[in-house]
Amino acid sequence: MSIVHEGSGPPRPRGPIRAPQSLAGGLVLLALSALALWLTRDLDQGTLNAMGPAMLPRWLAIGVGLSGLALLAFAFIKDGDPLERWSLRGPVFVIGAILAFAVTIRGYAFGPLVIPGLGLLVSGPLAILIGGFATPEARLRDLVILSLSLTPFCMVLFGDLLNLPIPVFPQALAGLFPADWSQKAVLRACAAIMAVAGLAVFLATRGRSRKPVDVTDHSGRI
Repeated sequence: MSIVHEGSGPPRPRGPIRAPQSLAGGLVLLALSALALWLTRDLDQGTLNAMGPAMLPRWLAIGVGLSGLALLAFAFIKDGDPLERWSLRGPVFVIGAILAFAVTIRGYAFGPLVIPGLGLLVSGPLAILIGGFATPEARLRDLVILSLSLTPFCMVLFGDLLNLPIPVFPQALAGLFPADWSQKAVLRACAAIMAVAGLAVFLATRGRSRKPVDVTDHSGRI
């Protein structure tokens, strides 16, 4: 039988806020939701039969906002963790991934700096690789396989099934395929090539063992 001594548990926060982490997370999600709704205010939403460019980001922003409201409610009714020290690694890599995606998918020009539009074929894996290193546990092999698997899915979903006006590949690649192929045929071929490449990387590297993790210190304690 274990005896819980008074004061042995984590200290409960004083005041009406019982979960400071939930409060901070809810405020951040609400801010992101409001920013997304403001940025898509001039885009056409369309209908379920003919989706516009604002359909997915707008409803995603609404879902994020509702999640933020739920976190705010839990911050006042349920005990949670206090705020801890923040690491800059996560925000830096995540923001870097978003910026890399934004400047490469349609191209970007700022004075003499000109970045050609590379489409989702390049900007998708680039964003996944950069954003994946937001955690120190990231492994390059896993990120490569994820980028080569998730990007083809997004290409087919947004460019083929939903017919959204999203550039999916550099126009220079069109010359590598037969002239009588349609844009969707080229899209499907690029997606298939990426998916096969991801499977090849997985099969070629699955035999490699992970580096063992030492969970004990020199004193023998775990």
